[in-house]
Amino acid sequence: MSSKLDFLRTVKPFDLLPEDVLAEVAEGLQEVHHPREAIIYHQDVTKLRGLDIVVEGEYETFFYDSQQNRRVVEYSRRGECYGGISLLLNKKKSLRTVLAKRNTRVYFLHRREFLALCQGYEGFFNFFTARYGQRMQNEEYAHFVRPATSAASSYLASDQLFSRRIETLEMRPVVLCAAYTPIFEVAQRMAAARTSCYFITDADVNGQIIGYVTDITLRDKVVAGLADARQPVETIVDAPVVSISSRAFVYEAILLMFRTKTRYLLVETDGEYVGFLSRNKLLTDDQAQSPFIFIQSVKQAQAVPELKRRWEQVPEMVYQLLNRGVKPEIVNQVITTVSDTIAVKLIEDAIAELGPPPAKFVYMVLGSEGRKEQTLLTDQDNAIIYEDKANEQRELVRTYFLRFAEIVSDRLNEIGFSYCDGGFMAKNGKWTHSLSHWKRNYVEWMTDSNPEAGMQFAASFDCRYLYGDATIMDELHEFLAEELQKPRDRFFHYMAVNALQYEPPLTFFNNIRTFAVGSQQVFNLKRTMSPIVDLVRMYALKHRIFATNTGERLEALKALGVFKEREAHELLQSYYYLMGVRLKKQAVQIISDHTTPDNYLDPKSLTKVEQVTLKEIFRVIADFQVKIKVGFTKSLG
Repeated sequence: MSSKLDFLRTVKPFDLLPEDVLAEVAEGLQEVHHPREAIIYHQDVTKLRGLDIVVEGEYETFFYDSQQNRRVVEYSRRGECYGGISLLLNKKKSLRTVLAKRNTRVYFLHRREFLALCQGYEGFFNFFTARYGQRMQNEEYAHFVRPATSAASSYLASDQLFSRRIETLEMRPVVLCAAYTPIFEVAQRMAAARTSCYFITDADVNGQIIGYVTDITLRDKVVAGLADARQPVETIVDAPVVSISSRAFVYEAILLMFRTKTRYLLVETDGEYVGFLSRNKLLTDDQAQSPFIFIQSVKQAQAVPELKRRWEQVPEMVYQLLNRGVKPEIVNQVITTVSDTIAVKLIEDAIAELGPPPAKFVYMVLGSEGRKEQTLLTDQDNAIIYEDKANEQRELVRTYFLRFAEIVSDRLNEIGFSYCDGGFMAKNGKWTHSLSHWKRNYVEWMTDSNPEAGMQFAASFDCRYLYGDATIMDELHEFLAEELQKPRDRFFHYMAVNALQYEPPLTFFNNIRTFAVGSQQVFNLKRTMSPIVDLVRMYALKHRIFATNTGERLEALKALGVFKEREAHELLQSYYYLMGVRLKKQAVQIISDHTTPDNYLDPKSLTKVEQVTLKEIFRVIADFQVKIKVGFTKSLG
């Protein structure tokens, strides 16, 4: 085993792994011999069982063209790997044909162990995806990969969404006109420029962009509405304008479009608009596959039974994404976007049934949904804040919103988002109130140091706008920011005590502590992850950061210098590794076992590498719990 370990230390990217993990990997390697000139794998046919690391001899790898000529011939020699890109990005099928030259000896690593390393160590994973990206710069290589990616079910093309940045896309130039321009002239300009979108400025072409006009705008507001086309275009402009950085990823652009209900997105670099993207273009390009086409189908669903069928398809999508190595934090965002889309459709349907709301309001989601960290075992956590009204209107307003909340909540439950056992739902009168009442709630929760108050505050602090008037939520955040600047030592101390109630399940002898559930010995994945959520929330509260997502909070805290780069990286890696394990287990329970998913995991179901990775994660969590003790309870006892 020592010779295998010594060899692995020289192999990229295994040299990036911790020594104890590397030792576990070395122990699990199988030695395989291949005869001279033997074809080992056939391109896009052979399903790989794992990763090959060449020890002696060499692999000749190539594509066959239509005439069976070998194209883009490359060689993998001692210390080089074959199969990583195929396992991650090509449905586990060999991307190329592989021929063993001379007498070739390789070390074989099972794909389960390989994928576990990719999930646990970002640098290890990035080595293979970066290698693929570099090879795709070779025009001939890309030519032979693309035919396999043209189908709608292609994984390679779909995965470009998660690695490709917006700046690599072809964007349309931003075309502008002033708000006083007549509508008919804007239509003429759109025809001449052959564009479906024209952006409108508040003054002249150098002014600030205030909105946009599209073909649909002209159809709905001018033609169908019999409007005077000689009026200024500002009378029909659509808003708001949504923008994104050119350094963002393609999937982020698509998700942003779905969340903001916009079909056009301005792209900016260093504060200047450099072009715009259309949703139709992104969703019809080669690189745009499901899950984004799936989200579009959810938006087009017409009734509760159809929405229920769509939600039931999510576990399969989650499983496929994780199997392809898509990061758990991205999978969380996809789940969140689907559930948000369903909730918004139900909200709009309820308003259509009940009539316009009698007051401005905001519908917000709480807890894991508020943090954009939903799993497949999810219940409802939501609330409503409405504007304060005169005494004679209060009962009417409250009656409307409670009925509205009941309709939305009942339909969510019918679709598969079960009622919250703790009652954290808008249909519960405690979670539907006026803005002034919500402000009093926050003060009361911060003053009353008891378990229920702490739980209610934690859930409500993880709140995220979903529908309605966002200014109401902004005002609540401003109020809370002021309150948090007051002396709140007792409150923070109590919140810290709550955050320290659960310790990582690691015994004194470095084994995973379990308990019995049925015939299995398990630990609770959700509770294991909770200290990370609680820790990061504590510091977000202390520094008045109102981002809700754990990763976004960590980035903001790192920018403030609260966490060092290494600390933030360790926490993020630990959290999303556990999230990936949790999501995949739940998906398998739903798809294969046809059972209700849970958060329990039997360590014996894991490989040795996965078990070692978990133990390292538990150590990271324990170290950061010490940080809470020192920072908030002034005690190490």
